[in-house]
Amino acid sequence: MSKEITAQQAAGLIRDGAVVSVSSSSGLGCPDLVLAAIGERFAREGHPRAITTLHPIAAGDMYGIKGIDHLARPGLLKRTLCGSYPSGPSSAEPPLIWQMIGANEVAAYNVPSGILFDMHREAAAKRPGVLTKVGLDTFVDPRHGGCAMNAAAAEPIVRRVEFDGEEWLYFRAIVPDVAIIRATTADERGNLTYEHEGAYLGALDQALAARNNGGVVIAQVKRIVQSGTLKPQDVRVPGVLVDHVVVAPEQLQTTQTPYDPAISGEIFRPLSSFSTPAMSVQKVIARRVAMELADGMAVNIGFGISANVPRILLEEGQHGKVTWVIEQGAVGGVPLLDFKFGCASNAEAIMPSPQQFTYFQAGGFDATLLSFLQIDRDGSVNVSRLSARPHVTAGAGGFVDITARARKIVFSGLFKAGAKLALMEDGIRVEQEGKVNKIVDKVEQISFSGRRAVAQGQDVTYVTERCVMKLVPDGLLVTELAPGIDLQRDVLSQADIPLRLADTLKTMPAALYREAPMGLRLGGGDHG
Repeated sequence: MSKEITAQQAAGLIRDGAVVSVSSSSGLGCPDLVLAAIGERFAREGHPRAITTLHPIAAGDMYGIKGIDHLARPGLLKRTLCGSYPSGPSSAEPPLIWQMIGANEVAAYNVPSGILFDMHREAAAKRPGVLTKVGLDTFVDPRHGGCAMNAAAAEPIVRRVEFDGEEWLYFRAIVPDVAIIRATTADERGNLTYEHEGAYLGALDQALAARNNGGVVIAQVKRIVQSGTLKPQDVRVPGVLVDHVVVAPEQLQTTQTPYDPAISGEIFRPLSSFSTPAMSVQKVIARRVAMELADGMAVNIGFGISANVPRILLEEGQHGKVTWVIEQGAVGGVPLLDFKFGCASNAEAIMPSPQQFTYFQAGGFDATLLSFLQIDRDGSVNVSRLSARPHVTAGAGGFVDITARARKIVFSGLFKAGAKLALMEDGIRVEQEGKVNKIVDKVEQISFSGRRAVAQGQDVTYVTERCVMKLVPDGLLVTELAPGIDLQRDVLSQADIPLRLADTLKTMPAALYREAPMGLRLGGGDHG
């Protein structure tokens, strides 16, 4: 018997006060039709009321897939725990969820994505919760806010505890009453395959958490086929875990992308089909970041300038020497940009996100390339909060999980916000200084703890267009200076804190600033 129901019928299954877990990464894998139906039911009936939602990575965006914004209605949404939230340009009106957060109309928490997946796993196994060191001395730590995003988030969700003589963070497991997941195909028995999806995300873990605790699992798919026609090795979520199936033939593969078979690994694109970055200050920074890599490394990348580093390696003829690993699950290939960020073409494998985060949390990979909004005197980094423009930042996502034990971290960004910069053939010049310092005494929110990094012996580098800095036990050390940059005028006087200088201050290579490939060659390195 088919498990197919309408989106409206699925919305009718959500009771008042329910805990609802949603599988999505922004637009990637978002069950948007079901979420829209829940919002529409509330508008008609005033139900469901006071629900809690769990979004381990994110749900929706500002570019066509509303996701959590369908639920962002006072009275409907009481509490939400998200890895990240929809974000967009500062010129745009904030998403509805950000308006609710700012007005304290919802208790909002920003929980690292990996920890949220861990909480589902513990709930599925009926264990009490998660013991982790991920997030110590960051905004996740109760000493620095305990993940709370506003005053409405007054109920603590994390505690510091001592176990076996060590300090840990403890997150109590949250049991979902409903899991809303997504796939490409369901058969009549509810078995799910993912042949057109760009990632598996955490659908299986979320379904298990609901099913094992007597909850309901709703799957949104493009199509339903006859029972017995799906190959068992292709089924990622078995039908015994799925109660209901909603068909959404027009569901987008990811943001502004109806379907691209290269994203789902059904075809491989020629390397010549990938664009490489035009010459810019950001490309200069990405090139210098690429110089930190070595042949054979497994490297994670985040959104921002560092997302262009795989294209730098393509341009330099070094593609394949580094294996890229991203939190949505892709291993290898070419990570994609802009609206398709989080997907990869030509991937070697796609892992479920919870297992990818296990890999990250334990530092099993070699390096991560990430962005920064602010850096402070301890080397701590903020990527997750700008109070003046909150909706421009999405939250931390997997950033805290990834940096917790990463052996090598390369942060990249502009040294100062708003500066007018001129590229020259042999360097860079500051034509008009920016107004917002990014090297500050204390970051607005600790997304990455420099103190903890020093204690753990992590290798941390900060690459900007003006200089390169390293984290050392007594703070930030300038090790390289860009040609054309005046050390005192453009660097030291533009930081809110004293910067130390290496005994031998190197000059960043002139090849970084030229249109032609820079001749990068990745040698061997000390990596696992």
